[in-house]
Amino acid sequence: MTRSSQQRLRDELVASLALMAAVAAVPLAVTNDYWLGVLIVSMYFVFLAGGWNLLAGYAGQFSLAPATFAMLGAYGTGLLAYHWQVPAWASIPAGILAAALIGMTLGRIVMRLRGPYLALTTLSFAEIMRIVIGNSYDFTRGDLGLSVPALTNNRLVWYYVFVATVVLMQLALYALLRSRAGLYLMAIRDDEIGAASRGINTAFWKTAAFTLSTALAGLAGVLYAHFSSLVSPELGLILQTGLVICMVFIGGIASLVGPVFGAFLVYLASEALREAGGVQLIVFALLVILIARFFREGLWGLARRLLERPAP
Repeated sequence: MTRSSQQRLRDELVASLALMAAVAAVPLAVTNDYWLGVLIVSMYFVFLAGGWNLLAGYAGQFSLAPATFAMLGAYGTGLLAYHWQVPAWASIPAGILAAALIGMTLGRIVMRLRGPYLALTTLSFAEIMRIVIGNSYDFTRGDLGLSVPALTNNRLVWYYVFVATVVLMQLALYALLRSRAGLYLMAIRDDEIGAASRGINTAFWKTAAFTLSTALAGLAGVLYAHFSSLVSPELGLILQTGLVICMVFIGGIASLVGPVFGAFLVYLASEALREAGGVQLIVFALLVILIARFFREGLWGLARRLLERPAP
C-alpha cells in the first residue's frame, strides 16, 4: 500500500470516528425514545453496509444476501433463547458464528462464480432462506415473529452499545485493510487474473472476505434481535438488501467512512419520507443512478475532492 493510500485510509478512519463521536453526543440534545430508536436502527444498517462494502468495495464481489445473514444471526440467537433458554452471553456469539459458518459454506461454492452468476446465486439463497424461515411455523413461528429476551429495556444503554460496537468494527476494518490480507483483497478486486498469477489464492481470500462480511451481518442481526425483542422473516427481505446497497453507493463505496455516512443519511431520510409511502425507494434509486454516473466515489468522494481542490 502506497503512502498516499495509507494516508487516505487513515483520513477515512478519522472521519468515520468523528462522525460516530457526533452520533454519541446526540442523546445530550435528543432524549426522545423514538428518535434514539431510529438512530439505533441506523447503526444496525451501518454494520450491514460496512460488511457489504468489505466484500463489494474492497474484494470486488457482489452479493445480494447481506440482510439474509443478519436474519440468520438474529434467528440463531433467538431460537437458542426461545427453545432451549440459552443465556445471551452464549446465544449471541453462537448467532454470529452460525451466520459466519453458513456464509463460509456458501462462500466456498459461490466465490468461484463471477459477475451476474454470483449475484443471482446469492439472491436465490436469500429468498430460499426467507421462505424456509417464514414457513417453519412450528420451529421459527414464521411470519408471527419470534420473541427474543431483551438484555435491557434502557434505550440509552442500547444506543451506546451500538455506538461502541460500530467504533470497534471501524477499527477492525482499518487494521484488516492495512494488513497483507487487505492488500490481497484489493489486488483481487483490481485484477483477479493478475493476482492469481502472482501466487495469491483468490478463491481462499474471496471466501474469507465473504465469511467476514456475513459475520458482520450476523453481529448486526443478534444485536438487533435483543434490542427489538422480536425477529421475523422481514429482516431478510430483498428490499432491506437494496437499502444496504444504496447506503454504500450513496455514501461512497470502497471507503471506511462512506458506508457509515450513507447508512445514517439513507435511513434517516427513509424515516422522514415514510409518510410518502414508497417514494423513498424511488428517491434512493435515482440518487444511486446519479452518483454512479457522475460521482463514482459517492458523497464522501465528492466531499474529499472539494476539500482537496486548491484554493484559487
